[in-house]
Amino acid sequence: MSAQIIPTRTSAETALAEAFGAAKSTLPGGADVIKLREDSFAVFHEAGLPHRRVEAWHYTDLRALMRDALPIVAAPTAAAIEALGKEFAAPGAPSQRLVLVDGVFAPQLSDALPAGVTVRSLADVLTEGRADLIALLSGQGLGAQDPIVSLNAALMQDGVVIEVAPGISVVEPINLIYATASSTPAARFSRSLVVVGAGASIRLAESSHGAGARVGQTYGCLIFSVGDEAKVDHSAMVTQTLPGSVRLETFIAHLGAKVKFDSFALIAGAGLVRRQIFLRFEGADSEGSLRGVSLLRGREHADTTLFVEHAAPGCTGREIFKYILDEEATGVFQGKIHVAPLAQKTDGRMLSKALLLSDTVAMNNKPELEIFADDVACGHGATCGGLNVDQLFYLQARGLPFAEAEALLLEAFAAELVDEIGHEGLIEAFRSEVSAWLSARVPARVEA
Repeated sequence: MSAQIIPTRTSAETALAEAFGAAKSTLPGGADVIKLREDSFAVFHEAGLPHRRVEAWHYTDLRALMRDALPIVAAPTAAAIEALGKEFAAPGAPSQRLVLVDGVFAPQLSDALPAGVTVRSLADVLTEGRADLIALLSGQGLGAQDPIVSLNAALMQDGVVIEVAPGISVVEPINLIYATASSTPAARFSRSLVVVGAGASIRLAESSHGAGARVGQTYGCLIFSVGDEAKVDHSAMVTQTLPGSVRLETFIAHLGAKVKFDSFALIAGAGLVRRQIFLRFEGADSEGSLRGVSLLRGREHADTTLFVEHAAPGCTGREIFKYILDEEATGVFQGKIHVAPLAQKTDGRMLSKALLLSDTVAMNNKPELEIFADDVACGHGATCGGLNVDQLFYLQARGLPFAEAEALLLEAFAAELVDEIGHEGLIEAFRSEVSAWLSARVPARVEA
């Protein structure tokens, strides 16, 4: 009789199991949601924290990097909400905003949205038990076996559910803002859903609020379900993390037929950031674009991993991500395009480009194609290198000091993708973040 091998649990895995056991009876949701939570935690418990032997996490060994699991954050107090209300009342605060405070939807800090757009808290939707929304919140198979996606589903506290009626057009951005009230490092679990009806058009912008708006450990998930002939523009400002923080963000999108979908993300902050994307073309003749820029220095670690599944014919996918790495930073890009047998006439392109400003940085690239159809046009590529010496010389020959010439080229490298966002106010905000990062760099060395 062979003895059963019981894997050794880390202190973080043990703490997460204890947290789920203590919290599950108080988390919102009826019988269907309880089963979803139990099944999701079973996936996490069996796999544990992902490590280097898990292919999709090979370059971000979370089991080694996350030694401890922080306690789940408490709900924000009335005083904290009131203080944040004063900040959002200040001139220049974003309009059409939906605010999550420590992962909990705060309607008193949020704005009314245009007619045809309804917003409810995730907690209310889970308690109501509407089967169609709960099915969408489950991810419908995308990322189902990823332990961090499963952990988020098991412990999701709150979030927002946005439903856009068919044919509705919302021109100005809906601002989804993640604010922090607690100054004590804690763990936050939020999951939000955006359901876009057929022929509708919206723009959603994610951002953080306040200094250290992502202190501690953050497990976030945003899910899009996009109806036929709809248009969605999305942007995410993954910034304002503090040293020692861990931010694990999941982005899931289901696209119907003849959809136009565009998503851009800027990563610039201390600590460890992993942003994983699961996108499925479910209807024919859709166009999807995923873009991003990561700005890293010190010992920061940023990982963008994506899985793009072409399950319908005639779809076009474009994925391009850029990295600027300085000092001892580590960048990771992993991308897989999967083309199903029925997805003929697929046009897919994937590219990663990295600028390495130090001999001690590390950039890990792993683009992949997995094609089961025979009438497709797909390709991928990855480049790593320093700034163009001829371009630097050209700028210096016209009187620019080396530091200014270098900063100008770096800003142009990042701004190429920023300028494609398509909204003047957001472009200005993202350019400001890029400029702030460049200004905070250690002064460039003087070249002889």
